[in-house]
Amino acid sequence: MRTIMAKTPHDSSFSFSRRHFHWKKKVDDYEDEDQEGLTSHSSSSQKCQQDKRELKNSVPRSPGTTSSPVPKTSKKKLQTMAAARFRSVLIAFNKRRSHNSSGLGSRVVGTLFGYRRGHVHFAFQEDSKANPAFMIELATPTSGLVREMASGLVRIALECDKKVEKKGVKLLEESLWRTYCNGKKCGFAMRRECGPEEFKVLKALEPVSMGAGVLPGKGAGSEGELMYMRAKFERVVGSRDSEAFYMMNPDGSGGPELSIYLLRV
Repeated sequence: MRTIMAKTPHDSSFSFSRRHFHWKKKVDDYEDEDQEGLTSHSSSSQKCQQDKRELKNSVPRSPGTTSSPVPKTSKKKLQTMAAARFRSVLIAFNKRRSHNSSGLGSRVVGTLFGYRRGHVHFAFQEDSKANPAFMIELATPTSGLVREMASGLVRIALECDKKVEKKGVKLLEESLWRTYCNGKKCGFAMRRECGPEEFKVLKALEPVSMGAGVLPGKGAGSEGELMYMRAKFERVVGSRDSEAFYMMNPDGSGGPELSIYLLRV
């Protein structure tokens, strides 16, 4: 057998690869082919993107849709509408609150009046021309309370029972109260509506801002002269079951001479 001899190892490997493989293109040809492939790939991708844009433009849109951005005026309009809605809710809440409240603020007009041989009345008003928001008749005689006040400070405590069936009743709407004057029990007190006689007294005292005095009685056989005392009171609400009324001194010196406490226990 004839042995094929090569001059160099390189020639041997090259002749062997030429016999067993078909070399049709050179390396330069492959580089050209890759460049053409990249060019065709980029052109095809550009064409694909162009087709997508044309397809997007060809899709029909609903009449209400628009591609333009939402203008800033619509956002401001929404904010204005929200503020107006909140304001209307707040006004309705304040109206309902004022309707459900007792009609008394933190400063009220308090009037103590009664015939000398009769029972004493307490009336609290928002101002001297308003109807009483709370009026109560004590079992204590007017003359006895006047003597108690002349001797020093007076603390009147009114207590009522807390019952489940009266859960929705406000404190100033309670009708029956136990009365304590400087720690001593003084019978019961009743809540009263302002009748013609009480309205007549308050109407006569309307020009009086503060002070004490006597009004003439109703004539022979009456209960004597009508005594009164009017002053400004500070109203303090502790809770739904406790309130206090402190008489305010005009000069602002010293403590209150008269204090009334309402408690539901």
